[in-house]
Formats: sequence, C-alpha cells, structure tokens
Amino acid sequence: MNAPIPTAAAQPRLTSLSHGGGCGCKIAPGVLSDILKGSTGMPMPQELLVGIETADDAAVYRLNDEQALIATTDFFMPIVDDPYEFGRIAATNAISDVYAMGGTPIMALALVGMPISVLSTETIGRILQGGQDVCRAAGIPIAGGHTIDSVEPIYGLVAMGLVHPARIKRNADAQTGDRLVLGKPLGVGVLSAALKKERLDAAGYAAMIDTTTRLNTPGPDLARLPGVHALTDVTGFGLAGHAMEMARGANKTVRLDWSRVPLIPGVRELAGAGMVTGASGRNWAAYGHEVRLGAGLQSVEQALLSDPQTSGGLLVACDAASVDEVLATFRRHGFEQAAEIGEVLDASGDGARLRVD
Repeated sequence: MNAPIPTAAAQPRLTSLSHGGGCGCKIAPGVLSDILKGSTGMPMPQELLVGIETADDAAVYRLNDEQALIATTDFFMPIVDDPYEFGRIAATNAISDVYAMGGTPIMALALVGMPISVLSTETIGRILQGGQDVCRAAGIPIAGGHTIDSVEPIYGLVAMGLVHPARIKRNADAQTGDRLVLGKPLGVGVLSAALKKERLDAAGYAAMIDTTTRLNTPGPDLARLPGVHALTDVTGFGLAGHAMEMARGANKTVRLDWSRVPLIPGVRELAGAGMVTGASGRNWAAYGHEVRLGAGLQSVEQALLSDPQTSGGLLVACDAASVDEVLATFRRHGFEQAAEIGEVLDASGDGARLRVD
C-alpha cells in the first residue's frame, strides 16, 4: 500500500527536521581541514584563476581575455519554518559567492533534497518558489537542477557568473594598511538559535529575514574600484573565521575594532541569554587559538565573532583612501549598516591571525 501524501497542515516545523540550519550546517573548520589535508592534489590548468588554495568563495575559470566564469554551489537545511522564506534565504546565500568574487550572476541550477514522505508537495513547491523569486530579482534563470528523496530537507543552488579577469577579487590579496568594511550586521546564527527555541520576537524575525534575503549586489561595483584589494562574504565560519581566511591568504594579521562592528538589534542580549548555535562553539574550537581578544571582551563577544552567518555581508579590504567610496557603494545599494570595522597589519610574531580590541 502506498503511503499517504502529507498535507501542509499535518507536517512538522521545517526546523524540527534538521539537525542544524542555514550555514550553521557547515562542517566545522577544524574537521574540514583534517578531511581536505588527506586529499590528493592534481595539476590545475592555467585557465583556473581561482581554485581551492585559499578557501575562496568560488572557482574562477578564464574563458578569454575579457571573460572568466565563476562557479559555486551552496545548500543547507532549513533555518526558518516558512518554506518560501527558506527558499529565498538559501538562494540569496548561494548567489552571494558570485558577488563576493566581483562577478555578475548569469544562471543557476537548483539542488533539492526533500523528505517526500514528510513534507507536502505544496510545501516543497513553496521552497522552490522562494528560490525562483530571488533568482528573478538577481536577473537570472534557474536553468535546471537535481532532486533526491532525502531524510532532511535540503535546498540550494549551483550559481554561475561572469567577471572580467582583471576584476576578480580574491579573499587572499589584502595589503598591509588596508581598512576592512563589513556590509551587513552580525547575528543571524543567534537569531536562528532563538527561533528554534521559540524565543525570537516578531521584530527579530523580521530583521533576520531582511538581512538573509538581501542580495550582495554591491560586489561588481566594489570590484571596479582600484583601491579594493580583497573581497569575501561572511558565512558559516563567522566574522572571525572569514577574516582569518583573508589574513592567512595574504600572510597578514587582521585587527578588528569591536565597537564598530554592526550587530542586528537584540542579538547581544540573546547571545548573553544562551541563544547561540552549536556551530559557534565548533568554529571557536577550530580557530580560537589564533585570536587575541582585548581586555573587557567576554564570552558574548566570542560567541558573536564565531556566530555562523547565513547569507552574511561582504567583507572588503581596501586602501584607506577608498573607504568613503566603498561605503558610498554599499549605501547606493541599500546597505545602510555597512561600516568600517578594522585594518590589515603585518603578520604578528605571536602567530595571531586576528586581534579584536
């Protein structure tokens, strides 16, 4: 006998079906490092301009003197219970890696894994509709994809884009003296933890949806600025993790001025009340030994530094003379909370990749 088709009214909360939500699903950076160090290297074609060597946001392949292809993929389990918003968040997050390389998206493929015996076809359709609407806003089609029957609901995209080879912005090219600018406020992981524990109010939920569904469209305009040297987006490894990837790639140390780092309203209080994800602790366990926290910074700041950001903001390293132009570019795209948050220093003699004052 065939199993009955689930109805939307009878199914469980989306977040109850996943062991972790959004970019908090990522394999912890320490575990990932152990996995990858055993992989066998292979010769790379000279056309591959960006590969896996610096844990950058996407691969980039030169097509000709004027065009390079950006290719990336991102997918995860639900971070919210509304299926339409889950689809929007996942698609926004996936496309962000194209923007983070300085490129313009051109096409996407959908990656869909759903527990068919648990979720209704209506609910699954709403997830896909959310992704399609974000792709429409980005001006690209979903041209295909792949589906599987999965134990946990999974949705994401393969995203592709184009960039001029001279305008590729890697995460590893920061220079001593550069200033750091962050495009979005922190706290998505904290809000997702509060939501799962039913401790998130309507204002917090609205802020969470607003930031996670805001496309990082400033990327191509930032890439055109001569003073911008490096670019990445802050996602599952938190601000600390992605700032340290930038520092390691350039063999530098990053210093953050914590008082200038923008936070989503209310997240400090929620973090202080224990609303943090398991991924935050795993992140810190992997890289905390490379972080030097200033006097007065406590466990709450540590949790926020390592808080996994789903569809987080762009992190820009630019020369001091370009900071105002970088901030103006963010403002022109509607990123009012973008802020200068730190600087790039020569490598520290004590092995610290990140200093937070």
